[in-house]
Amino acid sequence: MRLVFMGTPDFAVPALKALHAAGHEIVAVYSQPPRPAGRGKALRASPVQQAAQELGLPVHHPLSLRNNPEAWQAFAALKADAAIVAAYGLILPQVMLDAPRLGCLNIHASLLPRWRGASPIQSAILAGDTQSGVTIMQMEAGLDTGPMLLREAVPITAQTTATTLHDALSALGGSMVLRVLADFPPQTPDTADHEARLNAGRPARQTQPEDGVTYAPRLTREDGRIDWTHDATAIDRQIRALTPWPGTFTTLADGTVIKIGAGVIAADTPPCPPNTAPGTVLDERLSVACGQGVIRLTSLQRPGRGMMEADAFLRGQALPAGTCLGTQPPGSNTP
Repeated sequence: MRLVFMGTPDFAVPALKALHAAGHEIVAVYSQPPRPAGRGKALRASPVQQAAQELGLPVHHPLSLRNNPEAWQAFAALKADAAIVAAYGLILPQVMLDAPRLGCLNIHASLLPRWRGASPIQSAILAGDTQSGVTIMQMEAGLDTGPMLLREAVPITAQTTATTLHDALSALGGSMVLRVLADFPPQTPDTADHEARLNAGRPARQTQPEDGVTYAPRLTREDGRIDWTHDATAIDRQIRALTPWPGTFTTLADGTVIKIGAGVIAADTPPCPPNTAPGTVLDERLSVACGQGVIRLTSLQRPGRGMMEADAFLRGQALPAGTCLGTQPPGSNTP
């Protein structure tokens, strides 16, 4: 097919490469503009733009698609059979959703209607879901509300992290979109009626049920602050869900921010002494009391250093038993 691909982060790259390898004609790639990155704040192209350039594909990166008739006309002039969208980052106006012959198809990293929105991977882990997956849907004006063309699940275990789930769903989305496109006929009747064009020979569509709708909000750095009064299970999920972005962290009494890269529920640790405050370091293995249960921190980072294993961290930053984490100086609001 003649396709437009629209995506920005690493998640979208396998789908772009799969479509290209399958022989589809990708007439244009849309991605977010290069952004400042690294300590030098040099402009860096998105992962999708980098992949597209390696494949020799033309890249467009408009700053906005709202009230932008020039961009709409350029998109329509591509005369695409379909646009494939994966974590692009800009809302497509209706005029663009209607432009391709078969409309716009979205690769969404959840089992819709659960976890519509910006952070479906992290939200599934945070909530303790036992499965996630990918949904290929026909896009419409609502937020991830369009009819579903294909859904496929993957399990979430006690070891699943945002990184491992991201990579599994990213690869799955690339294979699923090929299957969906194979179900479309190469051509549909030439008609001025848009609904007839959309429905002629299309794969079976399933309307999303109203029951079970949840929303995954856009994450901020503050979402990574660990509240040690929560139970160990919830904190374990928070660490697994929010690493690497936005990252989890705690603070020392002097305001020093300690980033947490990994931890485990310490089932082998003796019960905390009575009246132990949540956030108290219990031993030299960095076991930390929670509202209920204990978390053992296995990977940490102090300011100006990289993430390191707990034993290496302790050689440069003492956290003796009795240290209370999660405290801040009066008036501090350290993110």
